[in-house]
Amino acid sequence: MSEQITDATELRALYGEPNIRAANKVLLKLDEHCRAFIGLSPFCVLGTAAADGSADCSPKGDAPGFVEVLDDETLLIPDRLGNNRVDSMSNIVENPNVSLIFLVPGMNETLRVNGKASITTDQSVLEPLAVNGKSPRTGLVVKVDEAFLHCAKALMRSKLWDPERHIDRKSFPTMGRMLAEQTGLQTPEVAEAAVEEAYRTKLY
Repeated sequence: MSEQITDATELRALYGEPNIRAANKVLLKLDEHCRAFIGLSPFCVLGTAAADGSADCSPKGDAPGFVEVLDDETLLIPDRLGNNRVDSMSNIVENPNVSLIFLVPGMNETLRVNGKASITTDQSVLEPLAVNGKSPRTGLVVKVDEAFLHCAKALMRSKLWDPERHIDRKSFPTMGRMLAEQTGLQTPEVAEAAVEEAYRTKLY
C-alpha cells in the first residue's frame, strides 16, 4: 500500500463534490422524521473518542424507542447493565463529541445524529426509564448538533435483514468459548456457563 491519500484536497479531487441532496440533507435539530425513526429504533451504535484521539464504538439496544427524544435538540440514552469497562463514558468525560447511527429492523436506511454528550445521574429523568423495576445508574444526554438520513446502499449490499444470509449460529464458536480462548482465564465450559447466566439474569 504505497499510494495513500494524506491531503483533503486530493481526496475531494478523487471523489468530486456530493450531489445536492447529500450536501443539503443535514439538519441542525430533529424533525418529525428523525423523531419517528428514533422511536422505531431498538438499536444504535455510539461512536466516541478520547482526548488523545483513540476511538470507540459501542452497541446500544433495548425495546424500540429506548432512546428518549426529550426535545428537538436533546436525546437521553439509558445505560443498561454491561461489562463495566465504561469505555464510551470515559471518552465522553474527556471529549463530549459523539456520533450515533440508528437502525430499524427491516429498514435499509439509517439515521446519523452527531452531537455533544454528558453523563447524568439525575433520577428524575432516569426513573421513568426503569425496566423490571431497575433504573439505569446513568444516562447519556446528547445535545444534537446535526442529524441526517443515510441512504440504503450499505444495508442493501450487505443484505443485513435477509434471513437467507443469516449464518447457522452453531457454525461459529460461542462468546464464552471465544473469551476463554482469548483470555485463558477460564475453561470454555465455565466461561460459556457464565456468559449464558449473564444473558439470562443481567440484561437490566
